[in-house]
Amino acid sequence: MSDAQAESALAYLRRAGRGDRAKKSLGQNYLIDDAVLERVAEAALPAAGGPVLEIGPGLGALTRVLLRRLDAAGESDRLWAAELDGDKIAVLRREFAGRSLRLLHADARTVRLADLWGGAKGAVCGNLPYYIANPLLMHFLRQRESLGLITVMVQKEVAERLTAVPGGKAYGVLSVAALLYAETEFLFLVPPEAFHPAPKVTSAVVRLKPRPFPGLLLPEEELLAVARAAFSQRRKTILNSLGVSWPKNRESLRSLLAEAGIPPDTRAERLKAEDFQRLALALRNTQTTSAIL
Repeated sequence: MSDAQAESALAYLRRAGRGDRAKKSLGQNYLIDDAVLERVAEAALPAAGGPVLEIGPGLGALTRVLLRRLDAAGESDRLWAAELDGDKIAVLRREFAGRSLRLLHADARTVRLADLWGGAKGAVCGNLPYYIANPLLMHFLRQRESLGLITVMVQKEVAERLTAVPGGKAYGVLSVAALLYAETEFLFLVPPEAFHPAPKVTSAVVRLKPRPFPGLLLPEEELLAVARAAFSQRRKTILNSLGVSWPKNRESLRSLLAEAGIPPDTRAERLKAEDFQRLALALRNTQTTSAIL
């Protein structure tokens, strides 16, 4: 291990940053806990190989650990990194000059994996900015044909929603979306003191394995539109929630719920993805569709 690889994450960030501060507007918090960095890297690198994209490397603390592990396997050319902040791009280019890291100065929400990797299937990882975690995850889940693994650090509450099952308080639209696109796993918590500057919330690392949803009979977005309508009034029954979008046809809506096998007094958090699919199919060829979808 080189001297640069042996230094602590905090020492590395202080040297690499040269006074460059984390930008609150971009949701930047630097991970400085070496043990956490190692756990994230271990979880993020698929044993099967393939390309890896790190989202938002910042000053490169996780990047350094990923590269060290890939170097040891003789596969350092597998790593890509997408960074929006031009100041951080300059640091990354300096710190990893001569290495095989492939840097993209880009918003990760615009990255098309097939354009980077062709027909290969790879992995995505990173410490996601809290304010765009959900759209970032959905952006990559929709590219599941190019992905075998997603390992990300998010706010604990987001991790709980991603891995929630029907009936729980955390279960919602994001839970349904995750179920449609992937198998999910809650890995471990990360305390605020593992970051600099320390956020006011606890984080968590989750792993998602993209796959087609078994028995899906309609586009995911169509099913999710119905789920969003059902969760729009979370404390209400599904009849009342959907009635907000379709207030003039309550009895017809009651009939459609019966057709889908869903009691009208059920709340959305009790419904499985299969239930939302049956409801979406019942709504599909009615005048309700344009109101709800």
